[in-house]
Amino acid sequence: MDAITKPVGAFYQTDSSCHFCVWAPEKESMMLRLVQPVERELKMKKDAWGYFTAEVAEVAPGALYFLNPDNEGDFPDPASFNQPEGVHGPSQVVDHTFNWTDGSWEGVPRQELIIYELHVGTFTPEGTFEAIIPRLPELKETGINALEIMPVAQFPGNRNWGYDGVFPFAVQNTYGGPEGLKKLVNACHAHGIGVLLDVVYNHLGPEGNYLEKFGPYFTDKYKTPWGKAINYDGAYSDGVRSYISDNPVYWFRHFHIDGLRLDAIHTIFDQSAETIWELINSKIAQAIEELQRPFFLIAESDLNSPRVVQEALSGGFGFSMQWLDDFHHALYVLLDEKGRPLYEDFGKMEQLAKAYTDGFVHSGEYVRFRKKTFGASSSHLPGDQFVAFVQNHDQVGNRVSGERLSVLVDFERLKLAAAALLLSPYIPMLFMGEEYGEEAPFLYFVSHSDKDLIRAVREGRKKEFEDFKWEKEPPDPQREQTFEQSKLNWDKRQKGKNGQLLQWHQNLISLRRNRIALQNYSKESIKAQPLGQQGFILSRHSKNKEQQLLCLFNLSDDEIKYSPAATPEKYKLVLNSKDERWVQQKEKAYQVPTHLAAGETLYLPPVSVLVFACG
Repeated sequence: MDAITKPVGAFYQTDSSCHFCVWAPEKESMMLRLVQPVERELKMKKDAWGYFTAEVAEVAPGALYFLNPDNEGDFPDPASFNQPEGVHGPSQVVDHTFNWTDGSWEGVPRQELIIYELHVGTFTPEGTFEAIIPRLPELKETGINALEIMPVAQFPGNRNWGYDGVFPFAVQNTYGGPEGLKKLVNACHAHGIGVLLDVVYNHLGPEGNYLEKFGPYFTDKYKTPWGKAINYDGAYSDGVRSYISDNPVYWFRHFHIDGLRLDAIHTIFDQSAETIWELINSKIAQAIEELQRPFFLIAESDLNSPRVVQEALSGGFGFSMQWLDDFHHALYVLLDEKGRPLYEDFGKMEQLAKAYTDGFVHSGEYVRFRKKTFGASSSHLPGDQFVAFVQNHDQVGNRVSGERLSVLVDFERLKLAAAALLLSPYIPMLFMGEEYGEEAPFLYFVSHSDKDLIRAVREGRKKEFEDFKWEKEPPDPQREQTFEQSKLNWDKRQKGKNGQLLQWHQNLISLRRNRIALQNYSKESIKAQPLGQQGFILSRHSKNKEQQLLCLFNLSDDEIKYSPAATPEKYKLVLNSKDERWVQQKEKAYQVPTHLAAGETLYLPPVSVLVFACG
């Protein structure tokens, strides 16, 4: 007989009753204790598969409750939909009914995505979902059409990156809870902006993690760098797999989320005949058919494997897209020489060219950092199956002082970085504030209440940076000042060089949207070749070659001499990063020819990008 799995949580019914369900296969008894508005205690009924259920009349939304397995104490519901008093407090009954106004929303096509990663707590002074809403017109004007929100699953305290979440179905109370997130998503859709949510299915945080009080959610069979691995293939794993695989559909159905970014999927281990990826994809496919809206799955993966975006039924993981770390590494070390020791296997212009034409730079070569051959070729994958970036929360926040690229390189190189990304054949992602050169750091911060855990986090952070041979200690993650330092300075956005950089990003995004050559993600349409170790040429053309773009990058401080090969007709200049409009007053502007033909000699200005179009 096949195992039976059930949705877990507290499901409010239209007749003012509530259906409670919790999975605890090794427990003999389960008590439901309602604590507000009226105290009541009820014994839950257990079925053959370890699910305890109770149908309770006259339970209003907002009611608070605990669960007590085998008289071991009162604990929050593992599938809590809201934790209004934090990770240690009671769970709350939620009515997921919401006055949605996005009935005509059809999503943003994958090929058109311009993603913007943000952290709710530091994006605005208020640090809430609703405080983001007034900023949406500015993001839309910039060209952003999708937010990627760092994890919002309930975590301890009021400040955290989100990867210490312990209630996968509960929305962080200090951000505004489930109602606040729905308001944000609804407003985003009204502005033509999709919403992607970062989720963590490889581990749960330590503080407030009561799942083991209920069942075998974790396993010692595998290890992760952050805590116990989730039990996807061991004894009693059916209930765990159901719990996790229901989560993507939960966000899709109740919050109208347009897609998920899954954290570190390489630390999700499953040897089942039907993998967790097949199960998740199957449930999402059913929901897409029912809801008639698209839904993306984006992977963060350290595997350099094309199988990540291969269909799950054919042995892949079934993701729509995956992050392309190699693009960041290959570009960053050529922009900031001081950063080269951090990426010992990168530093050649040929590698950056390969990042454009192939995707993975490490595709089977020996990698010193890993002390082994690593990766497989992705040259056959279209570019829209990758998300590329020059900054993200990891690349900034895992530096000892949380430095953004804006404080590591000069203004001209910031413009180069933006052009390298937005002219690439990949789905681009900006990190909040990147579009105007925000200089505030993005540091690692927590707000735990367990003193031993606070000490362990501090010591672990120091040890991590010792391994990378940093010369100073990282800021204390527990201090509120560390969090406050990481907030964006919105007053800088339109001023001086920040406003100039913002306009540069707007111009590049407009170019990307209006040039069909930049909308072709086929690898056959992309060519890249180094200009020595000083720069590179990126060539893009549309599907029928009716339009071609020639992007010339000079990453050096010297002029580069360039003569194009035979071309069918003259190229017309459409972008010059050294034009008067784009340089600061102290910088020298360079006038370059407005047309370029075969045999003509062009001198690329120092630290510049020129874009020529044909057709």
